[in-house]
Amino acid sequence: MEQIKHAVSSGELAAGCALPSIRQLANDLDINNKTVAKAYRLLERDNIIQTKGYRGTFIHPNAIENCTADLNAWVISELTKSINAFRNADVTDSEIRIAFIDVMNRYETKGN
Repeated sequence: MEQIKHAVSSGELAAGCALPSIRQLANDLDINNKTVAKAYRLLERDNIIQTKGYRGTFIHPNAIENCTADLNAWVISELTKSINAFRNADVTDSEIRIAFIDVMNRYETKGN
């Protein structure tokens, strides 16, 4: 993911450039197909790439702007705010962990 984002940011890959198939990239990098498929899904979620069915996978038209978004940093920031609010309300770390796991398990069973 980082290599593709870097290539987009540096101009090596421009909007509309075709990317190798999941199978081809996995073979080229000698890694598991599932690893590449997951990276492609996350890059597509972040609008860095777009899949056009059987025509292939391409760099998204807004990829350069979207490369600067850091979803992980945002999630950490939001969780930190929530944890601080819970601690200010005297909720213990153990209670926070149990509640977090409970909520995640509920979403997992819903298929999210």
